[in-house]
Amino acid sequence: MAAASDLAFDPWDAAFVADPYPAYAELRALGRVIHYEPTDQWLVPHHADVSALLRDRRLGRTYQHRFTHEEFGRSAPAPEHEPFHTLNDHGMLDLEPPDHTRIRRLVSKAFTPRTVERLKPYVERLAGELVSALVAAGGGDLLTDVAEPLPVAVIAEMLGIPESDRAQLRPWSADICGMYELSPSQDTAAKAVRASVEFSGFLRELIAARRKDPGDDLISGLIAAHDEGDRLTEQEMISTAVLLLNAGHEATVNATVNGWWALFRNPGALAALRADHTLIPSAVEELMRYDTPLQLFERWVLDEIEIDGQVIPRGAEIAMLFGSANHDPAVFADPDRLDLTRADNPHISFSAGIHYCIGAPLARIELAASMAALLEKAPTLSLAAEPKRKPNFVIRGLDSLDVTI
Repeated sequence: MAAASDLAFDPWDAAFVADPYPAYAELRALGRVIHYEPTDQWLVPHHADVSALLRDRRLGRTYQHRFTHEEFGRSAPAPEHEPFHTLNDHGMLDLEPPDHTRIRRLVSKAFTPRTVERLKPYVERLAGELVSALVAAGGGDLLTDVAEPLPVAVIAEMLGIPESDRAQLRPWSADICGMYELSPSQDTAAKAVRASVEFSGFLRELIAARRKDPGDDLISGLIAAHDEGDRLTEQEMISTAVLLLNAGHEATVNATVNGWWALFRNPGALAALRADHTLIPSAVEELMRYDTPLQLFERWVLDEIEIDGQVIPRGAEIAMLFGSANHDPAVFADPDRLDLTRADNPHISFSAGIHYCIGAPLARIELAASMAALLEKAPTLSLAAEPKRKPNFVIRGLDSLDVTI
């Protein structure tokens, strides 16, 4: 088995983070599962395996519904990190049935195709206003001027968060999401804990206000469901709201800037898109595949499994490499080429199985709306400066994307 020092896979190396795809090709050539000593994880780089494991009930996002930390051979989280883990562990992404099923059933009512379709005019109008402001200014930072405010406003609107309180949502989210990177530092953990305490306190006050004065929003709906006997605790409501805010915009923000950076690096594809706006739906899918916003997704092994003859014991951790799976030549012809007309595109950027992204239909509407507005209102949009990539590996994005009209 290859040693970690022999691998090009190095999530703390700036050169790897800038372009991990050649290293993924090396991993796929090595085999179907590779043990990575620095994080004590089993890396899974092939599309077929990632797709199957996302649906395998022998794996779980948590193990605490079946085992104590001691029984599972794991240490309990540090006590000083408790606020983050309380917040994170009560969200449906980190729960397994039956709690996951109960919470997802309630939340899914807000993300039905009909409900999401009703949001489309609002999303398109807001995207148009943001892009018009960018054009009027002669350019700016596509990240902060368009990519961030659009999905944050949409999910905040759904949850019923007042406009005056929305500016703090993105910083809280960024600090919390820092804990999803591999081996986060003490400083990262401290920021995540502080953001967890502040975000939870804010939502606790908002829930109290909605109990007294319900509105036509998701938080009011969750309170009503709880009152009707669906047993949603206040902590579950808080964790669900934070999860929706974080997941509801992190991936969309990064998909937007990653996508436009890819288009600027592939001028032929950008010219084709500008000439034919009917390519927008397939372009959205291809850009999410080409530079995947979420590169790695972890699962615990609840019951021993075997991959290609390698037994992986209970208590181990699997790291499914979404970015590698989305560049697997066994599934995607010429995977390193940006092909906006790619018809067969089973990318797994939205995950799969019971944890498939509940907001995927809304994310697609947001990505298409901002792309359409930029193509229509800013046909001469161009890169103003070479962007700097964030040092994060798991959640892949840019620090900024400066553009000019």
